[in-house]
Amino acid sequence: MDVRPLHDRIIVRRLEEGEQKIGGIIIPDTAKENPQQGKVIAAGNGKVNDDGKRIPLDVKPGDQILFGKYTSQEVKLDGEEYLIMKEEDVLGILGS
Repeated sequence: MDVRPLHDRIIVRRLEEGEQKIGGIIIPDTAKENPQQGKVIAAGNGKVNDDGKRIPLDVKPGDQILFGKYTSQEVKLDGEEYLIMKEEDVLGILGS
């Protein structure tokens, strides 16, 4: 994949969670919610403020992040699904 997001956007690969079981009942894939964790694959150069200075992003490629349910756009690149979102949609960085 040779894509660079613009400004304060990032490209994320959703992390798959293990199979969910509740009370011994296996929940089918169609009823599962999409995981809200992902790995940053690419990040833009940052947002430009009112003074014309570029503010670098806090997230970087390789970070594992938490994000909201409805905060991203799904795209398919090279046959794989990715999410594109703004840095402000990231709720936290895991393990930092």
